[in-house]
Amino acid sequence: MAQKFRVMVVDDSAFMRKLITDLISEDPEFQVVYAANNGREALERIAEIQPDVITMDIEMPEMNGLEALKAIMQCHPVPVIMLSSYADEAARETIMALELGAVDFIRKPSGSISLDLYSVKNTLIEKLKIAVETRVKSISFEHTGVVETKAAKAQISLTEPIRQIVAIGTSTGGPRALQQVLSRIPALIPAPILIVQHMPPKFTKSLAQRLDSSCEVHVVEAQDGESVKAGTVYIAPGGSHMKLVRHAGELRIQLTLEEARNGHRPSVDVLFESLIPLGGLIKHVVLMTGMGSDGAKGMKALKDAGAVTTIAESEETAVVYGMPRSAVELGCVTDLLPLQHISKKIMDSVMSHQRPEP
Repeated sequence: MAQKFRVMVVDDSAFMRKLITDLISEDPEFQVVYAANNGREALERIAEIQPDVITMDIEMPEMNGLEALKAIMQCHPVPVIMLSSYADEAARETIMALELGAVDFIRKPSGSISLDLYSVKNTLIEKLKIAVETRVKSISFEHTGVVETKAAKAQISLTEPIRQIVAIGTSTGGPRALQQVLSRIPALIPAPILIVQHMPPKFTKSLAQRLDSSCEVHVVEAQDGESVKAGTVYIAPGGSHMKLVRHAGELRIQLTLEEARNGHRPSVDVLFESLIPLGGLIKHVVLMTGMGSDGAKGMKALKDAGAVTTIAESEETAVVYGMPRSAVELGCVTDLLPLQHISKKIMDSVMSHQRPEP
């Protein structure tokens, strides 16, 4: 029989520790080898236990999940899945955990509704299987401010008509990757940036707020019908597809509740495909870390339709090299780059196609 993956469960609630342990133990690939009641205990035992993956509560006494996660990533990197409640504050803390290196998160089961438990069990097992396949490692990103490009000196007017668009798709590992990329984009980028990050409602709003606080560009959760502006980043709300459409001569956001694509709503393919009929618009598209293939077919269709830049994150930095790999296999990637080089490539591409002011 194949050796089981070793799981450490960290939660201050004895009931939740037993519930999570029971859910995990029902899968033959996993074995819960230790249950800690706070982050400090987890840190003290991690070297001895050597888990393959950890589930971590956020709110705990003595040492909370964020403190423990930061210490684990520094001294004993291992894939961590956070357990988040439904509260707004928990959504903000979950985004912080993903920036600190957590692979993913699930919402805590209520423990009272069998359907809820069944749904959580399937999601938890699926994410555990993804987590044990990820390579958690220390990646040094020296941040020295936004990238040095012509944009910093060009004094570009952001009131000019939109001639270019940047569209980015990402999933597992995406929040940390987006922070690394967007924090290096200057406020004067002469194009809007549209992003699909696979994430539930509430969490996309918290992601937008968190990114907005750490980036020069303005980051918002997209709203249906709003016109897009250069220097602004629009994140698709969890639960809704996001498209870019031309209406009354303006480029506007359109949110829809059409069926999920590739198992996702929002879907990267839906966003990318919406750009194809927008003639006269210069398109730059990016696929970063994520499981599956969402966005690859859309990138291929855009490339065939004349997109000038198609960037995929390379395997060396991707938390999960699924979505970028699918695009590479379709032969539609112009630039395969590690995460730390993506923002510069975006800016170089946009500025090289920027029409000089008269």
